[in-house]
Amino acid sequence: MTETITPSATQPKPQDGLVTRFLKATELDTRLIGMVGALALIWIGFHMYGALVNGYGAFLTPRNLWNLSVQTSSIGIMATGMVLVIITRHIDLSVGSVLGFCAVIMGMLQVYILPQFLGLGHWSIWIIAVIAGVTTGAIVGAIQGALIAYLQIPAFIVTLGGLLVWRGAAFLVARGETISPVDATFTLLGGGPYGAIGATGSWIVGLLACAAIIALVLNGRRSRRKFKFALRPVWADTFLAVLGCSVAIGAVLLVNSYPWPKGIVRQYVEREGLEMPEGGMFISHGFAIPVLILITVGILMTILTNRTRFGRYVFAIGGNPEAAELAGINTRMMTVKIFALMGFLAGLSAVVASARLNSATNALGTLDELYVIAAAVIGGTSLAGGVGTIYGAILGALVMQSLQTGMVLIGFDAAIQQVVVGSVLVLAVYLDILYRRKSK
Repeated sequence: MTETITPSATQPKPQDGLVTRFLKATELDTRLIGMVGALALIWIGFHMYGALVNGYGAFLTPRNLWNLSVQTSSIGIMATGMVLVIITRHIDLSVGSVLGFCAVIMGMLQVYILPQFLGLGHWSIWIIAVIAGVTTGAIVGAIQGALIAYLQIPAFIVTLGGLLVWRGAAFLVARGETISPVDATFTLLGGGPYGAIGATGSWIVGLLACAAIIALVLNGRRSRRKFKFALRPVWADTFLAVLGCSVAIGAVLLVNSYPWPKGIVRQYVEREGLEMPEGGMFISHGFAIPVLILITVGILMTILTNRTRFGRYVFAIGGNPEAAELAGINTRMMTVKIFALMGFLAGLSAVVASARLNSATNALGTLDELYVIAAAVIGGTSLAGGVGTIYGAILGALVMQSLQTGMVLIGFDAAIQQVVVGSVLVLAVYLDILYRRKSK
């Protein structure tokens, strides 16, 4: 009995060119390649501009790239949730205000409420605050989702109202004041020298990432053979494994090459009773905790969208809501769950943002909704619904933050920054329209 192999639409053909054959063999997403290329051009462009104007390039340095990764974390976390919202043909304009509201709730708990009952500096304060923040976000999201699903109010209107309501609520709770300082352990979730895992921890993360990448490639090959799908060439799987491991190891080398500031090192040496070497002491930052949170969220959200029934329902609703409902999917409850998840992620972003500032204000997260939506759209999420990826949204967030950081480094004022960000968003939507036309 002969074994039947299901052919793949991406299998190379003899008449294909070299680049086409390579892309089909490796099955790399052309949009992903385009985003990586655009990101590389942005980084190199800002670095060269700084070198020409100021005499030195400040963008492609370990310090700037490390800070860039931390700054991307808050937007990236929310962008992963915005992908699901937009896939189902909705929009959420309230995420920045929800972030600010959750941050104020956590700040009030840490500064004014919990110390009265538990004592100042109690070990559980930051844990209770984080749980309260993400729970508040999930409840807010569920309320908005229920209004959209069961009262049939358009998501644009509900979340536009939420943008105003939750920002105003944050002002009323905080009385317009800055709430600080937050719990010392809580601040570690925002990054900084002590909010990173150091060189050894980073190598452990990098090696685990390499092991996971190799396991995924081998498991994918095993699954294709099991279900009789066409296998990728061995060289293509090897290339993907080497590429993934190279990115992981390169990231480790980068974050480990950024040392603690001399003042922080001096304080650390004095506190630990150590002797400072004559040439100084080099202590690596390693991966920042917010970046690890973003990576974890990205992995979990990818599993949720690609490997679970919930994810299949999301894409089914985005592809055709009426057909999804006729197929037995409870589209209303799904809408509530999606917006609750979006609110949960906004609360998690509030943890990172307020911890990084060591304070909470009602203005925290202002205009973040613009950057979150732009990140999702730039990352390939179609406003027409039914199409989107988690990794694309995270890359989109990195692109947006790179633009903003680069413009700050070269001295562009806030007005020009807004013009550029708005123009990039419009261009991204236009490119999505062209891509969908070409795909038909």
